[in-house]
Amino acid sequence: MAEKIVQTAGRNQLGDFAPMFAHLNDDVLFGEVWNETAIDVKTRCIITVVSLMASGITDSSLSYHLQNAKAHGVTKEEIAAIITHATMYVGWPKGWAVFRLAKEVWKEEAPALTEKDRYQNEIFFPIGEPNPYGQFFVGQSYLAPVSREQVPIFNVTFEPGCRNNWHIHHAKSGGGQLLICVGGRGYYQAWGEAPVGMTPGTVVNIPAGVKHWHGAAPDAWFSHLAIEVTGEETSAEWLEPVDPEAYSKL
Repeated sequence: MAEKIVQTAGRNQLGDFAPMFAHLNDDVLFGEVWNETAIDVKTRCIITVVSLMASGITDSSLSYHLQNAKAHGVTKEEIAAIITHATMYVGWPKGWAVFRLAKEVWKEEAPALTEKDRYQNEIFFPIGEPNPYGQFFVGQSYLAPVSREQVPIFNVTFEPGCRNNWHIHHAKSGGGQLLICVGGRGYYQAWGEAPVGMTPGTVVNIPAGVKHWHGAAPDAWFSHLAIEVTGEETSAEWLEPVDPEAYSKL
């Protein structure tokens, strides 16, 4: 069933002062003409916009009918073509005037930022792409190379609740890892020790051979630079996930 057009502006604004005008506006124009079924409402909206454009902008009616046209399915591309076509017949100044109104009505709203986008705006380093080592993480993490020359540096970002498994950086000599928190809030924990909270500026030195994990707090994003310390015969050994109950108590 087609939508029924209902209008009360006439009575609201002129019901006491000009009741006949209010009746003609609300009951005849919008009550009967706009609800006549020979043409659809979208077409009526287009006809009305072109008619008012030809008359010139005399009041707020044109703005209302542009909004009404958008509400009944007239797209930005369609209204641009309609106004351009009508301009050829009614005059260039009227076209410019109507385009100014139409641009406001069809103004594109910026898409809502995701949590990831909002967090990216808070930190200096890029979040990067999904972590290729994701099988060793609980939750979603991301990896972004910061430097691949001289000293490899990567920014590792954890979504809230994400953490990596227990793991060990092995080395015959040297080795280990350096973490520098650059955003959000997270934790580092060495085996047998209490968790250490990490916020921007926190630096953690992890010697080779130490079993540990690191990741985001349950309710916060977290990013740290991961710097591999130069060593001989280095490797990483991935172990079991962090106990969920212990993690939930952080």
